Amino acid sequence: MNVGLNYLSLSRSAETLSGGEAQRIRLASQIGAGLVGVMYVLDEPSIGLHQRDNERLLNTLIHLRNLGNTVIVVEHDEDAIRAADHIIDIGPGAGVHGGQVIAQGDAKAIMTNPNSITGNFYREPNKLKFRKNGPHLIRKMVKT
Repeated sequence: MNVGLNYLSLSRSAETLSGGEAQRIRLASQIGAGLVGVMYVLDEPSIGLHQRDNERLLNTLIHLRNLGNTVIVVEHDEDAIRAADHIIDIGPGAGVHGGQVIAQGDAKAIMTNPNSITGNFYREPNKLKFRKNGPHLIRKMVKT
């Protein structure tokens, strides 16, 4: 299994790894253990990956699921979202402006749900824009 770390050298110190790289190293060690019935929770594991390595990571996550594990991924990458068995779209904003389940289901359900900000973004990316809102410069996705 490949989690997109082939470019790392053995001489690289752990302190220089990004959060995603460190997370993928832990994932690789777990894969080698061959555990089954485990819940993996990953926070944006695709950050910083080349598209080729992203595909390898997704194949690895699918393999983990197929072994009988639960894989929960917080992700903004479209390929990862489309590969998911079940998506929970949380919003409508971030922090205190969100936290509500606004849509859920498989990729087709999310992409066709008019309440889903994620679905709207991937369906019509040019019709959504980011704007600054208020004195705290909160970024919010708004429909135009």
